[in-house]
Amino acid sequence: MTPATRGDFATLPVIGAEGLAELLDESAAVDAIEAALLGGLDPASSGPARTRVPVPAGELLLMPAQFGGYAAVKIAGLAPGNASRGLPTVTGGCLLLDADTLQPLALLDGAALTALRTPAVSALAARHLAWPGATRLTLFGTGPQAHGHLRALAATTPTLRQVTVVGRNQERARALAHQATALGLSARLGSAEDVKDADLVCCCTSAREPLFDSELLASEATVLAVGSHEPEARETDTALVRRSTVVVEEAAIALQEAGDLLIPIAEGAFSAGQIAGDLAELVTGGLILPAGQPRLFKAVGMAWEDLAVAAAAYENLSR
Repeated sequence: MTPATRGDFATLPVIGAEGLAELLDESAAVDAIEAALLGGLDPASSGPARTRVPVPAGELLLMPAQFGGYAAVKIAGLAPGNASRGLPTVTGGCLLLDADTLQPLALLDGAALTALRTPAVSALAARHLAWPGATRLTLFGTGPQAHGHLRALAATTPTLRQVTVVGRNQERARALAHQATALGLSARLGSAEDVKDADLVCCCTSAREPLFDSELLASEATVLAVGSHEPEARETDTALVRRSTVVVEEAAIALQEAGDLLIPIAEGAFSAGQIAGDLAELVTGGLILPAGQPRLFKAVGMAWEDLAVAAAAYENLSR
């Protein structure tokens, strides 16, 4: 690792969306996050909870983290009104630093980084949560995260064969189904009822209410819910949380931001003590996963994930 010249931002590498895709594919991003956890990264102590700053366009999120030889700070902008302007909803950047000197190493496109690391976290969870032989995916959403999750799950779930796309915008849903076909998968458009046939259900939406009736789910289904980090919003219903083995990125953060869990807790249907464990415990083999009930992974996004992926990209750049 060679730190940038002290104070010389003029020569700082800038890794844009295309550059990031060239440096790190979905499988490599999954492996980078897994390697960090296996290397001892503790999500609970790698950095503080994100700081949220309301602004007229939406909100700014400040997300710092440190592990090993690196530190990073991501500033993400969430601007819901951008969609009507033909602009990305997620904006921002991530500054990667040398942990020993805090000298800047690289600046990464924050939206591209988010679009890569969030699906990588979900795919890593699916790698350890999903029952062997999972072939059928029902995918909610048609935006960048849905596309990223499709690529990540296709790359890391070798048994995956079928994708059912559920989205409000039929044109965008067809585009996502076309991408699935290009990846060698059978694809079609469907509805929320198609969760009944799914081995994997992936929720990547801006929904604030449950997307499907979880009573339709098979007992050996795995649900990945990643669309919300707001306490008042959720993509899954209380019945699913109550009947599932629930795994989160990190418990304290989930209990601050994950509406999928906080709403059932407020209803008295679930408690913090019923969370089975976190992603680190899942990856390192510290969780016992019972059979005969669905598995739910709820993610809200954490800065250490950005750090792990940004560091891996930078190391590939430096080779």
